[in-house]
Amino acid sequence: MRTVHTVKELRQAVRSARTNGNTIGFVPTMGNLHAGHISLIERARQHCDFVVASVFVNPLQFDDASDLQRYPRTLPDDQAKLEAAQCDLLFAPSVDEMYPNGQPQLSTVHVPAVSEGLCGGSRPGHFDGVATVVTKLFNQVQPDQAFFGQKDWQQVAVIRKMVADLDMPLEIVAVPTARAADGLALSSRNGYLNDSERQRAPVLYQTLQHMAQQLQNNQPLTAVIDSGKQHLQDAGLRLDYLEIKRQHDLKQAGANDRDIIILAAVFLGPARLIDNLPLSLNRAFE
Repeated sequence: MRTVHTVKELRQAVRSARTNGNTIGFVPTMGNLHAGHISLIERARQHCDFVVASVFVNPLQFDDASDLQRYPRTLPDDQAKLEAAQCDLLFAPSVDEMYPNGQPQLSTVHVPAVSEGLCGGSRPGHFDGVATVVTKLFNQVQPDQAFFGQKDWQQVAVIRKMVADLDMPLEIVAVPTARAADGLALSSRNGYLNDSERQRAPVLYQTLQHMAQQLQNNQPLTAVIDSGKQHLQDAGLRLDYLEIKRQHDLKQAGANDRDIIILAAVFLGPARLIDNLPLSLNRAFE
């Protein structure tokens, strides 16, 4: 695997691969890689001839300066994991390389509707930062396919809409959430949890599973949400949001919607954990 740090080097390497007839797969990350990231590389390896990953902690998508500062930077370890997964090229730019003219006057990308509420409501400007950096990365790499984890369901929805609205010539591939044996969704932020908090963390996904079963049993929507919130709070998780939306556009689920998704964000110790559970109902809920 080759590592490059400049856009010029990146474009030269990708151009060479494409000249040789290779299709290009791309996995953008912020580093501190875990098995979930590697599953994206493996999926890209299955679909594409030449796999590019990026590691860039993007300051535009952090609404909390302290969160940005403490986000783990583990490039040597990330390089080893990517090489073991047979990634072909790693792009690891500096902030100055990505934003050579600074950030205050930077042109940004805003994706309306799907970026509103949920994590977009809790983290103002977050998805503008995501959309902007991903647009830049897509322009730099020019992949045929890009791979994202379904754990960040709203992020995937934002990127899908952006790609469709702006006629970007690539396919977005969403990969199922990677989980620990106890069900906790893998996340770089799980490392913030101490042992006691880590033991409690699986209750988030367990709550979503219980809510899904209640919905399949045709329990009233408001009652399902209320009981889910109470269960999380009783377990010592501080609620950010717990909502049920339509899968395709993240609008509020209605009585006739069958393909829905439960989405949640909670605080546990110093960590903010997100998760979701899509499901297709056998019948409309009440």
